[in-house]
Amino acid sequence: MELLFLKLVNLSMIASWLVLAVLLIRLVFRKAPKWVRCFLWGLVALRLICPISIESVFSLIPSAEPLPQDIFYTEAPEVHSGIGVIDHIVNPVLSSTLSPEPGASVNPAQICVFVLAWIWAAGVAAMLLYELISYLLLKRRVATATLLRENIKQSESINSPFVLGLFRPVIYLPYSVAEEELTYVIAHEKAHIRRKDHWWKPIGFILLAVYWFNPLLWAAYVLLCRDIEAACDEKVIREMETEDRRAYAAALLHCSVRHRVIAACPLAFGEVGVKARIKAVMNYKKPALWIVLPAVAATIVVAVCLLTVPKRDVNEQQESGVLTNSGEKVQDDASAPYSGDSTELIQPDTGAANGVSLSSRGYTETSRPYGGQTAGCSHDGHHSGNHHDDSHH
Repeated sequence: MELLFLKLVNLSMIASWLVLAVLLIRLVFRKAPKWVRCFLWGLVALRLICPISIESVFSLIPSAEPLPQDIFYTEAPEVHSGIGVIDHIVNPVLSSTLSPEPGASVNPAQICVFVLAWIWAAGVAAMLLYELISYLLLKRRVATATLLRENIKQSESINSPFVLGLFRPVIYLPYSVAEEELTYVIAHEKAHIRRKDHWWKPIGFILLAVYWFNPLLWAAYVLLCRDIEAACDEKVIREMETEDRRAYAAALLHCSVRHRVIAACPLAFGEVGVKARIKAVMNYKKPALWIVLPAVAATIVVAVCLLTVPKRDVNEQQESGVLTNSGEKVQDDASAPYSGDSTELIQPDTGAANGVSLSSRGYTETSRPYGGQTAGCSHDGHHSGNHHDDSHH
């Protein structure tokens, strides 16, 4: 589980750069179609879901693996953020606090990552359990809803219209919705279903539950919910006249409810950013082509530069191992898991310990306790008087 946790932390750090780019694009292209924002959040979700990273010379990500997989098992743990200032500040702290003492049988870094991994797992379980209980309680509240028509039901136990369900989404309306407002409310909820928002929002919450330790992703989820509603409003009012937009805004105001705690469901009509949505509805103008094209171009640039990772050269590959002439990577002792014992490898010609395990180059292995003396061993393959033939190596 520790390796999974490290992998998710790395994906989270890489995705954070993408989130910052989306926030910048939202700020610069305020008048762009709202579906562009939703598409950008989709790119963030793709980065968080996909465990495979594509290397590219166009990547703007500082580091493909900020936390090496062996960081908590080495004698000198280090991060590789790709930003020199951060590495210069963080690495000395890690080395002084998490490096094992000579002769110690336990690496403090291993204990640290073990505890953090279990805290992460507990957080994931708590958030998913909360959402499951919320969903079941809501289903229980609308169990007595009566059918209005098709997949539309009315209930006296709710305060705002919403969509509930994944495979068979149902629109639930409170009896308090006025007859003249039903048309606009139902059009909004049907737009949610056509856009598959009843899938995207739960997926977003599940990703938030997995990456709950990253505060940027909490902000991303809140903005995702707002952008989903804004894009849906935009889809409904696109062909409306001014009077219809005014009536739609009035329905939005009448159905507004107090904002609930962050959740994956339901898709409520008047729950998220009502004031900003009413203002956007009344001031809506169809985006000009000169606004749409730069927004789309910025989206493509973000996808190319921030969904990929920088290419690793040979020197970077050698940081965690040694490349043989055939291209095979051999792990050195600097990145080998700490086990309380150390292994020395002696060159037969110089006797110097170099820590590289390459028996094909004439190296032989000697073991000694961590911080202790070297056990009896010679480079010609004789151990403590026990002879064996090494000619086949």
